[in-house]
Amino acid sequence: MPLSNSNAVPSAAASPAFRVAVLADSDTRWKWGALTARRLTSDGDASAPRARISGLLLRGRATPTPRQLAEVGDVGIDAGRVREVTAVEFLQSVRDEGYDVVVLALVGGAVQAMLHGIAALRLPTRPVLVTGYVGVVYEKLTDGLLLRHGADVVLANSRHDAERFRAVYEGVGADASAVTEAALPFLGGDPYRPRQGRDTLVFAAQPSVPENRADRTYLLRRLVEHARLHPGREVLLKLRSKPGEHTTHIEEHPYQRLAERLPGGLPPNFRLVYGHMGEVLDRTDLLVTVSSTAALESLHRRIPTAVLTDLGVRETLGNHHFTGSGLLTSFDHLDGGGHPEPDPDWLAGQGVAADGSYATAYDTARARVTALLARGDLPGPAPYYTPATAPGYLPGILARHHLGPEGHPLPGAAAPREAGRVRTAVREAVRDAARGAYRHGVQRVAPVVRRMGEL
Repeated sequence: MPLSNSNAVPSAAASPAFRVAVLADSDTRWKWGALTARRLTSDGDASAPRARISGLLLRGRATPTPRQLAEVGDVGIDAGRVREVTAVEFLQSVRDEGYDVVVLALVGGAVQAMLHGIAALRLPTRPVLVTGYVGVVYEKLTDGLLLRHGADVVLANSRHDAERFRAVYEGVGADASAVTEAALPFLGGDPYRPRQGRDTLVFAAQPSVPENRADRTYLLRRLVEHARLHPGREVLLKLRSKPGEHTTHIEEHPYQRLAERLPGGLPPNFRLVYGHMGEVLDRTDLLVTVSSTAALESLHRRIPTAVLTDLGVRETLGNHHFTGSGLLTSFDHLDGGGHPEPDPDWLAGQGVAADGSYATAYDTARARVTALLARGDLPGPAPYYTPATAPGYLPGILARHHLGPEGHPLPGAAAPREAGRVRTAVREAVRDAARGAYRHGVQRVAPVVRRMGEL
């Protein structure tokens, strides 16, 4: 029988800290989830209830390494206190720990599985469930939104996104009241000011955009050529991960490997860099990307920003999202010393809040969460997908997380707690070995097999 959830409704005065859990499945979603949890709680507002935030990482191919967690920057949660869990272990934690708010910073299918799993717990008092997107939503809009339906709050990062989200839900006859306009939680930093004697171009790389070797080699070559054309400019290629590490998406052709094979080597004013994007933007005079969310961070700080058209303006690249922005340009234009100017009307709808409104961007979402907490008798989650509405789709999604069609753990999915530390250590060792083999297969074996198939 499920244990009772001990949610405490916060009062306006000095109430006990309420409990928030953030479940994430990659480095970028961890950053989004942890900072969203902070924005939804006090965020400097003395009248808001205090929160105690627990960090959980959903075990999978993209589970971040300690290095990746450190590079996310300060999210208000000690990386050493973040623990890795399976879906079933997370649901046990929801049942036993009495969380008041749960932030699901996950891919759509995982969000759907957690919603059904929490519904199956049938808790007398359940937590408020929050989810959303880590950045620009440029693909699988309908699929991703319907997989997130059933959460109490579906955060939209801009007015533009909020309108699209509601249109999708209303178009299929689903309740759209959960859609709540906010902003990206990691915007910040000082407004851009040019500095005498400094000229730095930063290219924000993405793990899977573009995806193939030829396109990625092209971008790398043009960056290197740009550095040679402008010896007084520092050109930085900002990387998300090191070879073998995974992020939200699989990176089959790491730029580090491509750079090693580039004819002529690299010029002295060209470097590959890692680190927290906010710190890199502190020294950026021109941000260049194909479609990275870093463009929105840059625009928020009024840093000159360029979105490349060299490989086309295409949905598969995501740069179609910037149509009408005034930011689309090519390397030829950048090589000639130019940079685009953003369109003010486009910026106003994109949630970058360069006008100073960022301080209040989460007020509506925070008020909604507080009101839901005050109810104390939330009904079970009611996702759009059920065994009746999607019998050919939903069971497969749930099975990937070891849940049956009704959201209950499959037989054998939950190892007994008294299994002991030895079994846990063995499981961790096997998991690490399997993850290493998987990464080797993705980055080494799979490209070779594809090349052989093309012969």
